[in-house]
Amino acid sequence: MIYITGDCHGDFKRFNTRNFPEQKEMTKKDFMIVCGDFGGVWNKKEESKQEIKTLDWLEEKPFTTLFVDGNHENFDRLKEYPEERWNGGKVHRIRPSVFHLMRGQVFQLNEKKIFVFGGASSHDIDGGILETEDPHFKKKRKALDEEGKSYRINHVSWWKEELPSAEEMEEGRCNLQRVDDKVDFIVTHCCASSTQLLLGHGNYQPDILTAYLEEIRQAVQFKKWFFGHYHDNQNVSAKEILLYEQMIRIS
Repeated sequence: MIYITGDCHGDFKRFNTRNFPEQKEMTKKDFMIVCGDFGGVWNKKEESKQEIKTLDWLEEKPFTTLFVDGNHENFDRLKEYPEERWNGGKVHRIRPSVFHLMRGQVFQLNEKKIFVFGGASSHDIDGGILETEDPHFKKKRKALDEEGKSYRINHVSWWKEELPSAEEMEEGRCNLQRVDDKVDFIVTHCCASSTQLLLGHGNYQPDILTAYLEEIRQAVQFKKWFFGHYHDNQNVSAKEILLYEQMIRIS
């Protein structure tokens, strides 16, 4: 079985047996995929007691947990985990059965080909990005707090790696070419530019990643595309599904 859900932001209550009783029939050969903003690897420098407890709780689940990265991830921490090949693509192994699915990979899960690509632009930063090394950091932060403006702090609550590198995008193209640009499912955090336009009615701005995903949307044959990021549950089109708290079985 393969299930999929949306953003968690470090809160995994939806995976308890009351909210997700289907897990009673699952094994480690079955999968739960999170469409970004996993948030389980978040503390600034190392695993805290609470983070260890949470990740170990996920490890004890009968299923295997997989996630693409969102924009709310600690990328400094993620890249410190060991990288390896797993089911056809590159992963960071967080726990024996908790994996970060790296960008641009094609995985073979239960006879299904799944292309994944994490990342997204943060929308809640109208106050900008602050640098802790800025001598005026505290003053700027206080002013933004008083004005009620949202902001992020570099390497604390925001990372430039939320958007992809040219190398990651090219690797995705190459991996798709190896499977003749045909997959069963696509799993991302944000979506293609045209899909975002339908979803947001002009409220979201396109960027390098939505343009790349639009390229993928036009070039690749797929059955369903699942994504998160926009905190809603809806079928945006016949093939593109936005997920938040909802958990659905796709295989």
